[in-house]
Amino acid sequence: MSSNGSLAITWLGHSTFLLRSPGGTRLLFDPWLVDNPACPEGWKRGVQTDLVLVTHGHADHFADVERVARDTGAAVVAIVEICRWLEARGVRALHPLNMGGAVTLRGIEIVMVRADHSSSWDDGGRAVYMGEAAGFVVRFEDGLTVYFGGDTAVFGDMRLLGELYAPDIAFLPIGDRFTMGPEGAARACELIGARQVVPMHYGTYPALTGTPSRLRELVEPNGVSVLELRPGETAG
Repeated sequence: MSSNGSLAITWLGHSTFLLRSPGGTRLLFDPWLVDNPACPEGWKRGVQTDLVLVTHGHADHFADVERVARDTGAAVVAIVEICRWLEARGVRALHPLNMGGAVTLRGIEIVMVRADHSSSWDDGGRAVYMGEAAGFVVRFEDGLTVYFGGDTAVFGDMRLLGELYAPDIAFLPIGDRFTMGPEGAARACELIGARQVVPMHYGTYPALTGTPSRLRELVEPNGVSVLELRPGETAG
């Protein structure tokens, strides 16, 4: 299966994705690599990227952010509280955002948008507040636009996101238990208006029971295609 336009999408398991933009910029979303049981061994270390986008501070989305930023020199885009935590750890290439704010890097517009979830980091047994959980809308050099939902439930203002940004592709969690399941994701597709959906945050552990096949049953009759990838596979 192929992605829309000339965007290349590589799934590294769970909610970690490496995207190569039409202009060649590499964007790594929610890097959880070394301890991610779904990440192929060859991807656990040495991932090269230009930008790191972080939706929230839970370990299964944040554990490798600091290491990747140091190893690659990539700029990190995240909510203010996460950027402050990283700055205190010596990370310097930071682009803090908050809800509704945008930054343009390498010709790519990145907008931070709401997600319905929580966000904290276990810092040696101490829970550290990491700001609100977020999603991103990313408009690439050729105008192709993706919505990366992060960990979220479906919420009514997704319709407004569709009206404002008209994303072509939606990356949505489907695992249930800690995010929405396939039914919620199907409703999110309807609200957002994307014609292609990439499922994520499923199958990593037994508790994450939602499946791409169930999502496909719900959205394909409405003309939405499901891009199902295997960990380590690239589409585009």
